[in-house]
Amino acid sequence: MTRTKVGVSIQSPSIYLDDRTVVLSEGIARKWKVPSNQPMTLRFGSSIHDVRVVTAKVSNCLRVDPKLASRLGLHQGAKVNLHYKQQANTLSVGPLIGVMISRVYAGSPSRPFGAITAFCRELTTACEQAGAVVYFFPPQEMHANAQSIAAYSYSGGSWTKKTFPIPNVIYNRLTSRRYENMPNVQQFLKDAKTNHGTHIFNEKYLNKTEVFDALRKDSSLHRYLPESHLFKNYTMLRSMASRHPVLFLKPITGSLGKGIIRIRREAGDVFTAHSTTLSGVRRQTFPSLSAAFQAIAGKLRAQRYQIQQGLNLITAEGNPIDFRALVQRGATGQWEITSIVGRIAGSQHFVSNLARGGSLSTVPTALAKAGFSPENRSAIKKRLRKAALDIAKGVETQIQSHFGELGIDLAVDTSGRVWLLEVNSKPSKDDNTALNADKKIRPSVKTLVKYARYLAKF
Repeated sequence: MTRTKVGVSIQSPSIYLDDRTVVLSEGIARKWKVPSNQPMTLRFGSSIHDVRVVTAKVSNCLRVDPKLASRLGLHQGAKVNLHYKQQANTLSVGPLIGVMISRVYAGSPSRPFGAITAFCRELTTACEQAGAVVYFFPPQEMHANAQSIAAYSYSGGSWTKKTFPIPNVIYNRLTSRRYENMPNVQQFLKDAKTNHGTHIFNEKYLNKTEVFDALRKDSSLHRYLPESHLFKNYTMLRSMASRHPVLFLKPITGSLGKGIIRIRREAGDVFTAHSTTLSGVRRQTFPSLSAAFQAIAGKLRAQRYQIQQGLNLITAEGNPIDFRALVQRGATGQWEITSIVGRIAGSQHFVSNLARGGSLSTVPTALAKAGFSPENRSAIKKRLRKAALDIAKGVETQIQSHFGELGIDLAVDTSGRVWLLEVNSKPSKDDNTALNADKKIRPSVKTLVKYARYLAKF
């Protein structure tokens, strides 16, 4: 397969150009042996048109008629990859990438997607540089048996809503399980796969029980897994407490540290329970485990929880440290480490989320604050990288869904052993993740585009 990047020029109809004719640079046509003045198929996403190609002495350009451009969803100046399949007599442009977003704020033209708007702009720029076209669409635009979709794209300094073909690749950035499980959303995704061969990645949210149950099937991953079960009853709590002095109870679908409860056995069989609240951390002391259970039983009935072995984590000035690895598939489709950062919990907090006062640090700095020597820091950093890749491959093997990126939360105990805390299939992209001050495109965003090109065979 051959490809090159061209700029799209939309021109008024003429003797040479109508909605069934496209004009291609003479040099590109000659290089890729695109026949001139012969009927062929033009593809862009799911859109297929019978056209003829004529050539002209213009540089790296594809000229199209306004009607055809409108049907395709191409805008003036768009940069797209082009390749010609001689056997199929098909000229393809793209890739066309669709991003599922949760909502559109019609009254906010500068931030139509709320906190994720800056990421969408960044992704648009990365796509332009890579010769891809990207658009963004919420659940209400998804319909069964759709042949096109109304979506938002950024060009000419503003966001506009247009009609596009079904894309080659869909990246799921829905931030709510409720949206993800809507019948129209599920039907749209099924039809896109079946009818148009669309590749969909990060198809669904993961929950903590699903991840630990799946990874437990791979014996090579046991070294990373603290004892962890779907919470059932007081008998399970008592059994876990007999084996581990500290336990964590985590909502299986929770995020940002919401709803986490830590139970710790103190001297004299007294138990303390720490729980995250909107205002900080609530601490309660109980004369027995059964009394602690009675106090939290209401929460445990309100939603499903995972009970997990507490770990003797490294700390910085008494504040727990953990690590977030962003693992992505790139240009070859293989898992690779994009970044690993240390996260230090805020004062009086036992979870490290930035939303709860945590702070970011480089891995070496976090390990130095925990008191490790330079040699040990280097060894632990390697262990963190290996663990992240091993776990990503385990998720790929054991969970039957397609993921292109994972946020993998890891911990290091005081002996230097690496543990898995949780896996997130929707790592945060909103404005609080600090886009680069110099406006450069982050490696994580470039990698997303590379993977989309890989899937679409562009």
